[in-house]
Amino acid sequence: MSEWTKNYAKELTAQMTLEEKMSQLVYKSPAIERLGIPAYNWWNEALHGVARAGVATVFPQAIGMAAAFDSELVNKVGDVVSTEGRAKFNQFQKHGDRDIYKGLTYWAPNVNIFRDPRWGRGHETYGEDPFLTSELGVAYIKGLQGDDKDHLKSAACAKHFAVHSGPEAQRHEFDAKASKHDMYDTYLYAFKRCVKEAGVEAVMGAYNRVNGEPACGSKTLLTDILRGEWGFEGHVVSDCWAIKDFNENHHVTSSIEESAAMALNNGCDLNCGVAYMYMNRAYEQGLVTEEAITKAVERLMEVRIRLGMMKDYPSPYDDIPYEKVECKEHIEIALEAARRSMVLLHNKDNMLPLDKNRIKTLAVIGPNANSRDALIGNYVGTSSRYITILEGISDYVGDDVRIIYSEGCHLYKDKTEGLADARDRFAEAVTAAEQADVVIMCLGLDAMLEGEEGDAGNEYASGDKLGLKLPGLQQELLETVTAVGKPVVVVLAAGSAIDLSWAHEHTNAVIDVWYPGARGGKAVAEVLFGDYSPCGKLPVTFYKDTDKLPDFCDYSMANRTYRYAKDNIFYPFGYGLSYSNVNFKNAAAGTYNCGIKDDVAVSIEVTNEGAYAVHEAVQAYVRYTKPEDTEPGYQLKGLVNIALEPSETKRVELTLSARDFALVTDEGKCIVRPGEYEIAIGGQQPDDVSRKLTGKSVDVLRVTRNGEAQEVEY
Repeated sequence: MSEWTKNYAKELTAQMTLEEKMSQLVYKSPAIERLGIPAYNWWNEALHGVARAGVATVFPQAIGMAAAFDSELVNKVGDVVSTEGRAKFNQFQKHGDRDIYKGLTYWAPNVNIFRDPRWGRGHETYGEDPFLTSELGVAYIKGLQGDDKDHLKSAACAKHFAVHSGPEAQRHEFDAKASKHDMYDTYLYAFKRCVKEAGVEAVMGAYNRVNGEPACGSKTLLTDILRGEWGFEGHVVSDCWAIKDFNENHHVTSSIEESAAMALNNGCDLNCGVAYMYMNRAYEQGLVTEEAITKAVERLMEVRIRLGMMKDYPSPYDDIPYEKVECKEHIEIALEAARRSMVLLHNKDNMLPLDKNRIKTLAVIGPNANSRDALIGNYVGTSSRYITILEGISDYVGDDVRIIYSEGCHLYKDKTEGLADARDRFAEAVTAAEQADVVIMCLGLDAMLEGEEGDAGNEYASGDKLGLKLPGLQQELLETVTAVGKPVVVVLAAGSAIDLSWAHEHTNAVIDVWYPGARGGKAVAEVLFGDYSPCGKLPVTFYKDTDKLPDFCDYSMANRTYRYAKDNIFYPFGYGLSYSNVNFKNAAAGTYNCGIKDDVAVSIEVTNEGAYAVHEAVQAYVRYTKPEDTEPGYQLKGLVNIALEPSETKRVELTLSARDFALVTDEGKCIVRPGEYEIAIGGQQPDDVSRKLTGKSVDVLRVTRNGEAQEVEY
């Protein structure tokens, strides 16, 4: 930001009384009319569309957008979200509506690492990989904030800093313990890139402690790393009511005043909650200084100035009209994102795509077939229209194909009607299958089963899953319907890994559609019937089961995610089939011998030899040939997403930096070592499971780095 903005913020803050300054530290900040400062509510959400403020375009949930493996797409979504947010803000201001969820400070994206498939909030993230999370987080932030640092389109917030991924039921008292290796290798990586590359305006702390310190008052995280090592200049906001946990649940302070002082003194500027309402008493007790309060308020004024909230510094976005909200163009981008998010996991004998000209009767069965909740995920806006999977299929086939629908079973209970016997829809489901030529089974979860503690209303551990099995009677329903003997296509709507081993062995096709957005049923139908080829890749590992996973509370990365897991992989990270046939050849490196800190350019020819246009995610993985015992295996370090028409060939180039070859040591140092490295480049991981599932291998290049080991910036 410019020095002018900083100076303006200082001048504005200097005119406030101490009481006025303290009033600005809470998320619902009152007006200071004599200084021309309007009232402002900082709390707003935009995880995958403007949330909780009425009508907006509802995009696929973040985990679904991650499956597209395309930063340009995610950037485009971010830009649309900020356009709609501005349009709504402009109009709300004219009518004096300054309520919660009506501002321009969006508490998104969630760049935590989805380290364990049981975590209920994992679908808010971009998956398990630090590199992919960084690429997409940076892209979304840039879309939200725009290109002008002094005139923000909106303000993004990277959350939850920095080691946070369950268990939800224990988050208010839990201590996440992570080694320096895991901190710098996994948990901090995306946050750093969001700060250094995207210039994210805000960072939100987590509820839990991190290595003994409450995240929202952690000197290590907020002072030493965020502001010290990274030079972060934006503001820090607490998670909601997290600061009172310091004394009530973490027991690191003895009073709410001490908690407020601890957070403010260590760099938390804004409080979502009530703790900072006690700041005056903390000041009177000598726990905080006016200088510390002033510094926090200056940072808060800086962002409000840059957002154009002061009359003498207007925003160039003030004229974005309300007509932009859920306009035709934005709806089409949401549908594009939904199509691009879908991952084809299994397609025996090319069962998909379906040919409606060869089908007279289609059975659509399952608790997610006609569910709006299965479309939207959490932190969501309101759509003017919802298209469920059943509705999308019915609209697509029209009168040409008869649709027979059955809910089959409740999402997680043993009956759909309260006074009925268990399995009260099984007979109907079997009958539908008997009448049909093809059966589409719509199974999975919704945000009531996996989500945030306090929001998810089920028996699954406050939003976390107990395991990977389909809940309720869904697995039994699947087996019962499949036994009828008709071709079965499984459509999974869920935000996390599910055990699909039985479905893979006994059904004809499996496609993961995540939570595809408000009109996602239209996109699902278009993909099922071949208007578009699925091109998504898994942003998380699908494990065989949880038996070999570490304890949920263990924050060591050992045996977690594709980077560290040694076995137990059913569907690998980076895996996904398509209706086309994309092949890779002639991989090459710009150099096979280089200096210890030199960049390495790699390239490969990609050809679409099939009949469908596709988007292909070209993935580059790096591995040291003589790894340390605790070192990750192959790691994604390069990604380019390209569009290919049938018979089209493109040569894809990408550059790997010295950092991409580095090891983060047990002491937290980032070291590039001399010796031989493998670079695997293609459309998947270079692992045996991917090779077996796709029937394709990945080219592996060997590059030698020469010289003495050197430390680089992590």
